[in-house]
Amino acid sequence: MPTADVSARPAVPGDEEAIADIQLAAWQATLGADAVAGLPRDEILAQWGAAIEAPPSRQHRVFVATDGPHVVGFAALAQGEIIALEVAPEHRRLGHGSRLLAACVDTLRIHGTSPVRAWAIEGDKAREAFLTSAGFAEGGIRRGMDGPAGEMAELMWRADLS
Repeated sequence: MPTADVSARPAVPGDEEAIADIQLAAWQATLGADAVAGLPRDEILAQWGAAIEAPPSRQHRVFVATDGPHVVGFAALAQGEIIALEVAPEHRRLGHGSRLLAACVDTLRIHGTSPVRAWAIEGDKAREAFLTSAGFAEGGIRRGMDGPAGEMAELMWRADLS
């Protein structure tokens, strides 16, 4: 039976390799090569492996976007928030981010969670445009956090699922 060439599915053990590589490539594209040059890939890999194999709660989920047999993006949910959504830079603008977002939103709807929140690095115009096109609006909350290049700010975006 034929299968889709592109899809979003729950992450399984073994996907953490691609997820770590995509996360590092996405951060490099957004923050610059110097910001991610010294990041410990093995620690990032271990964190994603743990998130897939032993999530801390039933509200924590990891999804991957696939193009044929290749993982080209990922999203992570934690208690009503999309805490990560990245697509490999060379696979952007092909619908993978939208499929991942739909998987997250569908899961949140099943659990009766609304509104949904997502975060974007302040000044990431591409992410802001993506979230706006998906029906999100700025949520009025700004938070500082430690990033690969030191302190950075993120803006919260939200959408009602009703």
